[in-house]
Amino acid sequence: MSPPLAGDAGELRRGTAYAFAAYGIWGLFPLYFHALEPSGAFEILAHRILWTLLFCVVVLVVRRDFGWVASVVHRPRLLGGLTLAALLIAVNWVVYVLAVITGRTYAAALGYFLNPIVTVGLGVFVLKERLRPLQWAAVSVGAVAAVYLTVAGGEFPWIAVTLAFSFAFYGLVKKKVGATLDAMHSLTVETLVLAPVAVGVLVWLAAQGSTTFGSEGPWHTGLLVAAGVVTAIPLLLFAAAARRIPLVTIGLIQFLTPMLQLICSVLLLGEHVTGALWVGFAIVWLALLLLTVDSLRQGRTNRRARRDAAGPDPEPCP
Repeated sequence: MSPPLAGDAGELRRGTAYAFAAYGIWGLFPLYFHALEPSGAFEILAHRILWTLLFCVVVLVVRRDFGWVASVVHRPRLLGGLTLAALLIAVNWVVYVLAVITGRTYAAALGYFLNPIVTVGLGVFVLKERLRPLQWAAVSVGAVAAVYLTVAGGEFPWIAVTLAFSFAFYGLVKKKVGATLDAMHSLTVETLVLAPVAVGVLVWLAAQGSTTFGSEGPWHTGLLVAAGVVTAIPLLLFAAAARRIPLVTIGLIQFLTPMLQLICSVLLLGEHVTGALWVGFAIVWLALLLLTVDSLRQGRTNRRARRDAAGPDPEPCP
């Protein structure tokens, strides 16, 4: 085979760097949201929605990029799908922030470890996809982990399960109806849909005297305003990575996020993880190991098939 072009290798390196940056930022989110105390989960969610929308609008104005709006407005199915996606990501965001500010970041990390397993399960039960043996094994082990965590923990692990399922269904909806929009356009529509709810939340909090915006010093106010940039940047990095590197590579790098979340939980935020929960993590990691091995195998198989389809390299000219 001919060696890869230098430009292709450069794109691969950039894409890998973008993916590590995106998942690294998401992995450090617990530190950011922990710094937003004493804001509550719903206040943080509202500011995150509104400042993200403002960030998106500014970027679109600078780029003079509004030609796509009419196509969305005149496609009710697409608009309805993006509305559903917005509601799912809002649930994901508020539960995640709630986990962090109540000292249960480890539960959020567990949710994002479970997410790939739930995503594979949705592929079977919703999209009617056929699983390979290792994927079936991973889903089965993931189900065992969920049952174990419920029994050993004495309560249903609702934070982890809600995060895993909300993000998995969010991805499913985006795959079905939102694939025609790039990340910036999709995020703009989703935050625009949620904006009236966000305004309503802030008005209600202000009426209750529970808002912290402007009352906890300029640093706190600045952090709330920065929620727009903090939300949008990793999404844009991820979109740039997805265009440059294989899906298998993205799938492996994504485990960086919950691993960093767990490290933040235990080492930096001082949260206590019980022995039973560590066992649950170990079971989930076994499922992820099975998925990783399967992904690597399938990646090699696909590359071999492409090489065979391309045929032998042409003989060099004399």
